[in-house]
Amino acid sequence: MLKVALFGAGRMGTLHAHNLAAHPRLDLAWIVDPRREAAARLASETGAGAAGAEEALADSDVRGVVIASSTDAHLTDALTCLRAGKAVLCEKPLSLSTADLEGAAAELSDPALPPLLVGFNRRFDPHISALRERLHAGEIGRLESLHIINHDPAAPDLDFVPRSGGLFRDFSIHDFDILRWMTGCEVEEVYADGGVRGFPVFATYDDVDTAVVSMRLVDGPFTVLTVSRHDPLGYDIRAEVFGSRDSIAVGLGPRTPIRSVEPGVPPPAGPAWKDFLERFESAYAAEFAAFVAVARGDSPSPCTAQDGVAALRVAEAADRSLHEHRPVPLAEIPG
Repeated sequence: MLKVALFGAGRMGTLHAHNLAAHPRLDLAWIVDPRREAAARLASETGAGAAGAEEALADSDVRGVVIASSTDAHLTDALTCLRAGKAVLCEKPLSLSTADLEGAAAELSDPALPPLLVGFNRRFDPHISALRERLHAGEIGRLESLHIINHDPAAPDLDFVPRSGGLFRDFSIHDFDILRWMTGCEVEEVYADGGVRGFPVFATYDDVDTAVVSMRLVDGPFTVLTVSRHDPLGYDIRAEVFGSRDSIAVGLGPRTPIRSVEPGVPPPAGPAWKDFLERFESAYAAEFAAFVAVARGDSPSPCTAQDGVAALRVAEAADRSLHEHRPVPLAEIPG
């Protein structure tokens, strides 16, 4: 059993707390949140204790920390825990700004400190992993283009919007990471466009609820991402890959929330995926299993600080492109 603490008692913290408490190889000892009442509530639900950060990190039996605190606290919390000698699984993004990461990236990867695993949970989904294996085995031939679809069923809580970092840093950063991971190619240039189609609150914070991102990869395929905060049918997460010998996809199945108007084509059996928590339930469990191995020193981190920086750079380029209405080379983004 690996004894761990959890930083954060919000939506993601609540999800992780219950998963940690149920995991056969993890012992959730402490829940830390500046809102002490929220930490106490979640602790009572999971059998953990509620504590301040200093108390939790002073527990010598705690070997790992899962960070699901507010996004603007991720970097500070991660560094604090690593310096205290604890392995860290940190939710994405590592920071809201690549500028903040410039001075911290080296320390986050310092071999003298415990390991860090960035929480890009889609890497642990068996179906996405299967698609990646086929790509890397060369089964589809020359990789020519990709279409990635990421449509949420509903907008997040309104109090989260001003703290989210925007659509690309909060939401699409998963797509930017999985694109690099699946293809093994780095993004060279980004062009993004978008607007507010259904939720005026996003405009209040200079954000959008619907966007399209075109990405040119270094020595690789052309990619288009469509992203939306609202899909009335459910959670739609897909990737379609086109090659010189074959075309394959992940996310097409009986629970895909889309239907055809062509005669004779039956609708998906359903029910549609309700949200990302349901769709990626097994991926979160696999991610925790990987964290146990990383924290014990049995394997290197499968998702490093460098991966977190790389995905954030693409998100920042997309945000700059959206607001400046031009293609943005990744060379413009620090990292």
